[in-house]
Amino acid sequence: LAIHYLVDEWIMVILCRLVNLHRFCGFCRTGQKLSTYRRALFYVPANQERKLRKIPQLVADSIVLDCEDGVAEVSKTEARNNVIAFLQSDMPSSVNCELAWRVNSLQSGLLEEDLKAVAEAKVELETILLPKVNSINDLKQFSILFRNYFQYVKKSIMLLIYVESAQSLLNMAKIVNAAFNLSTFCPLYLDGVVFGSDDYCADIGIQRSEDTVELIYARQRFVSICKAFKLQAVDMVYNDYKNLNGLAAHCHEAKGLGFTGKQIIHPDQIKIVQDSFMPTVEELERAKEIVEEFEKQKTSGIGAFTFHTSMIDMPLVLQAMRTVKLAEQFAIAH
Repeated sequence: LAIHYLVDEWIMVILCRLVNLHRFCGFCRTGQKLSTYRRALFYVPANQERKLRKIPQLVADSIVLDCEDGVAEVSKTEARNNVIAFLQSDMPSSVNCELAWRVNSLQSGLLEEDLKAVAEAKVELETILLPKVNSINDLKQFSILFRNYFQYVKKSIMLLIYVESAQSLLNMAKIVNAAFNLSTFCPLYLDGVVFGSDDYCADIGIQRSEDTVELIYARQRFVSICKAFKLQAVDMVYNDYKNLNGLAAHCHEAKGLGFTGKQIIHPDQIKIVQDSFMPTVEELERAKEIVEEFEKQKTSGIGAFTFHTSMIDMPLVLQAMRTVKLAEQFAIAH
């Protein structure tokens, strides 16, 4: 078992290096747009027309037209038709954020119907969210369907995949690598991974508590793999949508674990979540000062330096650089 574990870990290291080289060298299809920074991934059930009409008023980084978990089985066709109608209307032109579409999972038996209907309508897609990806074979089946129906697509479409089971978490590095490779033969570009905690809890037979201590291992492993592949890591939904203090606490914890954003289900959650996943004014100012001091000190060959009352070495400088880059990236993205 120990040997198998070490082999798997080495495979993951090799895959990460290959993928990061691929991203560094800029191997992407013509028409690739800049990545969207997703602090908040806001779900709108696509069967509820009243909520769809309110989308232009929302200020979330990414708004998801949801055909999956947010829609009852009897309303799946209605939701699918509403997605087509919405994307064909004038409303997307008044939306100042990413518009994404969460399809049904391969296991549901509805994925092909989703893809076929939208492709036949020839609507333009920006981002697709693929839930319940448990294996490389799931991705393979999805890619076959996508290529069959979306041959007309010329521009790259962003792809986010979901980790929602023990099997998916176990296979995550290999799944992510396979998802990157999709861009070599179809216009899908992997841009992030989403942690589906409720399905994960159901899969391993546990109840989710308020402090989510039972999910700490899964979330840490999830984030580590996302970071190894330089991907956005989107945290679980906070279901108690009226408890905004609880939401803020969960966001603080998620940011501390390395998540880059959070799934949300109510408009009141948007501002808290988006503010939480950005550096505070104080954090940004401190980071800028550290970077400036580092630039002054590096010509002297000093490996570490004193900043106020703290000793700063290279790992802390890199953290400061990431903080500054995040603020700059967000400004560019918006």
